[in-house]
Amino acid sequence: MAELWNLIILNPMLNGLIALSSVLGGSFGLAIIALTVIVRLILLPLTLKQLKSTKALQGMQPKIQELQKKYGKNQQKLQQEMMKLYKEAGVNPLGCIWPMLVQFPVWIALYQSIMRALATTPESLLNLFQHLYSWGVVAQAIPLDSHFLWLNLGSPDSTLILAIIVGGSMWVQQKMVTAPSADPRQKSMNSMMLLMMPFMFGLFTLMFPSGLSLFWAVSNVIGIGIQYWITGWGYLRRGTSAQVVTKLGGKGGITKRP
Repeated sequence: MAELWNLIILNPMLNGLIALSSVLGGSFGLAIIALTVIVRLILLPLTLKQLKSTKALQGMQPKIQELQKKYGKNQQKLQQEMMKLYKEAGVNPLGCIWPMLVQFPVWIALYQSIMRALATTPESLLNLFQHLYSWGVVAQAIPLDSHFLWLNLGSPDSTLILAIIVGGSMWVQQKMVTAPSADPRQKSMNSMMLLMMPFMFGLFTLMFPSGLSLFWAVSNVIGIGIQYWITGWGYLRRGTSAQVVTKLGGKGGITKRP
């Protein structure tokens, strides 16, 4: 299983990352940014499908909130009515989840590629060479320069500014698609996730090598741009209000309805 993973996903991504570093003047930081953009473009169809499903669920929030108020004390009846609502609207409530799950292996491979490429010990260098292709452009890039701007991409020396960028951009992404809920338990859970995930990744930024933090920051910023193109600012502007904001295909204006 590990050999198949390396052959199909990890090795191509690792060698592509190192080759990009060579093409971009030996800058591993620019290579991480470029590969993040390329991966985001490749996964764009899945991302768009996920966001369109999210937008459809956003448009159903007023009706969902009415059901929550009406059947809040009868969870079984509430679930039945919500499934009926989803069926009538032709919306799959899991439609915004499975595209994200499909993308996970790609993000894991990108993480592993960054960590392996920044090998600093003899053992890690030996392991790195076992994954490299016999490309001249790859051989020329080794060893990689781990310095980019003020960062050492191979060490956990991220400043508080980068941690704030990673955590803040993740919070914005989540807030844009997190619908308000009339259910106190769901509302409490949403609030906890909005705070916990950005805080955790901001903390990871200070603990993991800066190369990974750079990837998170760039990926989050691109993700915000894509979400704005599809859904506008979503729930970021509305807070707990029941307005529904949509932006159709990134073309035309934003429409609001109570």
